[in-house]
Amino acid sequence: MTAPQPSTNRSRLAEELLSIRFNQDFSCFCVGTDTSFRIFKTSPLKYCFRRDFSGGIGMVELLNRSNIVALVGGGKSPRYPPNKVIIWDDHLMRPTGELTFRTDVKNVKLRKDRIIAVLANKIYVYNLTDLKIRDTIPTAPNPKGICAISSVDDRIILACPDKAKGSVCVQFYSEEKTLLIRAHRASIMCLEFNSEATMLATASDRGTVIRIFKPDDGSLLQELRRGIDRAEIYCLNFHPSSEWLACSSDKGTIHIFSTDTTKRLNPRSTFSFLKYVLKGYFESERSFAVFRVRDAKTICAFGAVKNTLVVLNADGCYYLASFNPDEGGECQLINSEQVIDLA
Repeated sequence: MTAPQPSTNRSRLAEELLSIRFNQDFSCFCVGTDTSFRIFKTSPLKYCFRRDFSGGIGMVELLNRSNIVALVGGGKSPRYPPNKVIIWDDHLMRPTGELTFRTDVKNVKLRKDRIIAVLANKIYVYNLTDLKIRDTIPTAPNPKGICAISSVDDRIILACPDKAKGSVCVQFYSEEKTLLIRAHRASIMCLEFNSEATMLATASDRGTVIRIFKPDDGSLLQELRRGIDRAEIYCLNFHPSSEWLACSSDKGTIHIFSTDTTKRLNPRSTFSFLKYVLKGYFESERSFAVFRVRDAKTICAFGAVKNTLVVLNADGCYYLASFNPDEGGECQLINSEQVIDLA
């Protein structure tokens, strides 16, 4: 395989934005375009570097703040075939490994000891060090590559859509067990663990309700209501302390919820399922704070500065906002900047 020749030039030529995502602890975010990938520090916003290629980079997954990056080709002229995951070592400035599949890669996830490739109907789990396969998981049709992996050092936990509609399969590799959570009636749209992997947030393709479960036993911890109109959930992310959850959707509003884990339903109660249903109408908790942006696909996470929210928009714009932890309400814009000039 011939390695592309990267560049450190930071020109601001108009490009097509193909991918934007945070690293595992949200300290950085990665951008893939039709000619490059770039890394930025999240909060405060700081440009780190870019690497230019003769083709599009459709996915960029940075391992923490290391030199290891997973790349998948994308766009009209992909730099790499979209059925391959390329392991890029930025110290060596070249690929050091690759994984090839029969169909296109829909998502890729990294943690210090694993690499996860998500296809439309199956998930592959590999060792990161030697790229030996560890597991394959059949899933429901998964065109958006929905998958969550824990980042905590001593527990490897993976969550993905089960083949049963609305259910989540949770694989515990450290404990060698599997748990099935009946999370929603509709198909799973979004999944995310908190930093300690003690909470798992889920949303369906209806996008009205977010549920938080305890992954170890599947018990429902909390139900949150985003709204009453159907919405596509783009992103769910917990605060590092797990006391807040941020959610973005196609409605142009980012919601911040308070995650009060003292509210639990007794799963053994005769009326537990009835409470589960009625809670959606009478007991679901509304968002504590909101932030509104232009109507485009967005992802969000909490900033390094206390009580701040970072929002990245598909139009190439970065937002930093603050929220009042006592009163909630509308978030206040601190800074916005166009980080990518789009074609």
